[in-house]
Amino acid sequence: MTSALPAEVEVFVSIGSNVRPQENLRLAHEELSNTYGELQTSRVYRSEAVGFEGDDFLNMVVGFHTREKPQALLDHIEELHTAAKRVRTDNRFSPRTLDIDLLLYGQLVNQRLKIPHHDIDRYAFVAGPLAELAPALEHPVSGKTMAELWRDFDRSACPLECVDIGLN
Repeated sequence: MTSALPAEVEVFVSIGSNVRPQENLRLAHEELSNTYGELQTSRVYRSEAVGFEGDDFLNMVVGFHTREKPQALLDHIEELHTAAKRVRTDNRFSPRTLDIDLLLYGQLVNQRLKIPHHDIDRYAFVAGPLAELAPALEHPVSGKTMAELWRDFDRSACPLECVDIGLN
């Protein structure tokens, strides 16, 4: 008896850094590409640090397909944080070498794993790049498309500036 492979799922992750950001975004992009193959890659955006005084962040969103279960993907993300020497503190608003969040895992809704991620409709540096990659994709909870979420977003609260770091 043979067991069927799990179905392939489209996932989206956000990647941000404000400590050696170009280097760390390239590291994350390369490692994700090596593991998951071809990536859909948004443009890279510069935004101010949110919640603390610090250097600007560079942010992007990538999409790819995987057969991994969500927890295995989250474990791999933690390995990438470790590779980038991310230091965790009690303050969630602090400088980061690398901050990768699993935004969407197909249409899965799982509060324990924080899927879909609450940052999708909270921060321009997540909503904008995600809408760029998947404008017609519907949010699994609200049912709004990413384009609709981005259209309704208050962009003045956290303006974005496109930056070329040589990924696309």
